[in-house]
Amino acid sequence: MKKITIAALLCLLGVTCASVALADEPKKVAFVDTGNTGRSVMAEAIADQLIAQRHAHIAVISRAVDEDPYDVKPEENGVILMKRRGIDTSAHRSTQLDANDVKHSDVILTMTETHKQKVLKLYPQAAGKVFTLSEYATGQSTEIPDAWGKPLEFYEGVVATLDKLIPTALDKVAAAAPAKE
Repeated sequence: MKKITIAALLCLLGVTCASVALADEPKKVAFVDTGNTGRSVMAEAIADQLIAQRHAHIAVISRAVDEDPYDVKPEENGVILMKRRGIDTSAHRSTQLDANDVKHSDVILTMTETHKQKVLKLYPQAAGKVFTLSEYATGQSTEIPDAWGKPLEFYEGVVATLDKLIPTALDKVAAAAPAKE
C-alpha cells in the first residue's frame, strides 16, 4: 500500500499545494545590529530559548550591518549573561547581513533606527519587513543601546530591554500571515 503524506492528502482535497508548502516553512526572523557580537547575538539566543519553550514555528538568525573581520567573537559580558540562562553563545562568530538573508527573512529586526536605515539603503527590497525591534513590538521606535565596552550592569539593562520586547515580537511574528513570494 502506498503511503500518502498529509500534505499530499490536503492537495488532493483542494488545498493548494503552494499553501501546504508555505505552511511547513517556519517564519524567519533576523536580528541585526552593528557588528553581530552583542545585542543581536543576545536577541537571537533569547528568542531561540523562547521559541523552544513555546514550541513556536519560527527560525531566527542574527547578523551585522557593519561586521568587523577583526572582532568576530561575542562580547564577554553577553556570553556571561546568556550562560546564566543556560545558553552558550561562546562559539558564535559574527556574520554580515547579505542579500540572501534579506530574501529569506520574513521580518528583519534592528536594534536602532540607524541599523534599520542602513539595511534599507543596502537592500531597498527589504522595505516593508525591516523594523526596529521596539517599533515592531510596541509601535514606538526606541534605541536599544550598544553595551560594547561597558560594564556588566549595562549589559543587564540591555538584556532586560530585550526580555521585554522579544516575547511580544515573537507573538506578532507567529500571528502574521505567511509571506508571499
